[in-house]
Amino acid sequence: MSTRFDVIIIGAGIIGCATALKIIQRKPNTRILILEKESTVAVHQTGHNSGVIHSGLYYTPESLKAKNCVKGYHMLIEFCQTHGIRHDICGKLVVASNEQELPRLRFLYERGISNGLIGLRLMSQEKMKEIEPYVAGIQGLYVPQTGIVDYGEVTQKMKELLQEKGVEIWCNEAVVRIRTFVMGSEVYTRSSSYTASIVVNCAGLHADRVARMTRNNVTVRIIPFRGEYYTLKEGKRYLVKNLIYPVPDSAFPFLGVHFTRKLSGDIEAGPNAVFAFKREGYNRNSINLRDLWESISWPGFRLVAKKYWRMGAGEFYRSYYKGAFTNALQKLIPEIQKDDLTKCGSGVRAQACDRTGGLLDDFYMIEETSVIHVCNAPSPAATSSLSIGTMIAGKVLRSL
Repeated sequence: MSTRFDVIIIGAGIIGCATALKIIQRKPNTRILILEKESTVAVHQTGHNSGVIHSGLYYTPESLKAKNCVKGYHMLIEFCQTHGIRHDICGKLVVASNEQELPRLRFLYERGISNGLIGLRLMSQEKMKEIEPYVAGIQGLYVPQTGIVDYGEVTQKMKELLQEKGVEIWCNEAVVRIRTFVMGSEVYTRSSSYTASIVVNCAGLHADRVARMTRNNVTVRIIPFRGEYYTLKEGKRYLVKNLIYPVPDSAFPFLGVHFTRKLSGDIEAGPNAVFAFKREGYNRNSINLRDLWESISWPGFRLVAKKYWRMGAGEFYRSYYKGAFTNALQKLIPEIQKDDLTKCGSGVRAQACDRTGGLLDDFYMIEETSVIHVCNAPSPAATSSLSIGTMIAGKVLRSL
């Protein structure tokens, strides 16, 4: 069995698989190895994704997020149509609950137009209720391009296509060390080592740790934030037809608790955004001392905590008290009651934070001679995955 490859990709989430797919489509003879520490693909951020196909509404024009989301949106839909993957472009409603939110709603409308979205509509209270009869608010923004999909299913299809094209995907192979040299890199796992001309780090929640294997001056740290969800009981699903979002706080890189219809017909409510004590901490009792220390010892995190402590306290309060979570949802759907909600899954967002306390809003990569580190790829990375994969593939192929 050969251990020499042209490209090694670390991480078999949707970004890693999309990158491999775009490389092999452009250069079919490329020898690619994907190393994944779990037993299968799409286990962490991809597999815990809310399933929303984002339109590109929120992102700064000409940013990597804006460009890749708008392009990736069309690529994702084409991929789903080609391979028979269930999806639904159902649209969403962003709701302003008070006068103070109206300028931000208008700003979103103008930003969406700047990003090339078509069919955006500002709506009166009466018009909103034609789309979502039980919603409360004084004005809304309808975004027709938004949809829903199962990103785990998308990634499984990518895996099938990759294996058909000869790409190796080796699971249960956690990377512990990378050694770079003049003509490439050697990647070590607990059981073996592999060499390649170029390595792509798509390790998600552990991307900064992998980056530190090849350079000392990594200026960002991954801070994990857990997002917790409830589902509406079956008898109350009628309260939400599709997707309902609040106007987001522009100072914080999260969209606030919202409602999402799933392909199954379930209605998810959430998520909050709670600092997690473990990078893969999917419940409140999950603690990893190494993960916790790396977060709280990071100067940037302490600055974030000092700046946003009131907001963070509110998120923790909603995490522990169902009534507080319900109150946040009632801002959008007043008829929701605490007994209408059933606790369901959660996800952890890998949020990069710099030394100065900045929560990176855009996708962020570190490029070296023989290594590319994807160090920040939060939402809408799943929607953008095929576009991001195309961008990384171009960098890789120029280096081979």
